[in-house]
Amino acid sequence: MTATPTEARQPRKTTGRTGRPRSRRRNWAGGLAGWIWLVIVVVPLYWTLITSLKTQSRYYATNPLMPSAAPTLDNYRLVIESDFLRYFVNSIVVTAGAVAPAVVFSFMAAYAIVRGRHMRSLRAINRLFLLGLAIPLQATVIPIYLIIIKLHLYDSLLALILPSIAFAVPLSVLVLANFIRDVPKELFDSMRVDGATEWTTLWRLAAPLTRPAILTVTIFNALTIWNGFLLPLILTQSPERRTLPLALWTFQGQYGVNVPAILAAVVLTTLPLLVLYAFGRRQLLSGLTAGFSR
Repeated sequence: MTATPTEARQPRKTTGRTGRPRSRRRNWAGGLAGWIWLVIVVVPLYWTLITSLKTQSRYYATNPLMPSAAPTLDNYRLVIESDFLRYFVNSIVVTAGAVAPAVVFSFMAAYAIVRGRHMRSLRAINRLFLLGLAIPLQATVIPIYLIIIKLHLYDSLLALILPSIAFAVPLSVLVLANFIRDVPKELFDSMRVDGATEWTTLWRLAAPLTRPAILTVTIFNALTIWNGFLLPLILTQSPERRTLPLALWTFQGQYGVNVPAILAAVVLTTLPLLVLYAFGRRQLLSGLTAGFSR
């Protein structure tokens, strides 16, 4: 017996062994865990924002989780008057000066590893890059410090830029190489048949097709370098060379800490990261998941 067109268009109801329609079970445990994690994330952000609007006396006298009855912007004014713009410019110079060369070098290295002709030597170089992922920054502080001293770069922004480039390259090469492998080989062959050089193929074909990966490593490295604290602490000394994470020490006195001023500086420091993440969130998540989906 054939079904009528009206019956064929109707969605079929899935039934279980008992013949009753199946219903989707709600994951109460997962939902509860999600709400708990949301509270864990939101409460510190809420506390940071409301505390930055309190005076130091009200901070110690009132409930930490209650907003101030008379919010004030004096802490933000104090932060801006304490050479905040200089620290902000230093962070921009270090971040831009490290991210741009790291991404360009990593992209060219990833292209050579995936599409190069000397496969044995390139595989050895790829292993060398991957080895950099296993070496933590904390384990190399003393060698980096001695090298910077020998190069007479101590207490300069270049002393922060060079190690940041080195530590940004391994992960960038890994992500970019995975993306370049996804580009069909026939496209590269057609470019070579048309007479394009390797340099032209690199920037006219590989770069546009791997733009999500390039944006991913750019955003990720920018966030990492912007929040860097250990290298500025070890490799700089003068206040003129401080970056924003290190500048938070300005509001720590000998016998006390101006907590509201520190949190106001944290809010101002985080604003560029929020803007960057808001514009590049989709590219960052999709790039990381696609780069490691194998």
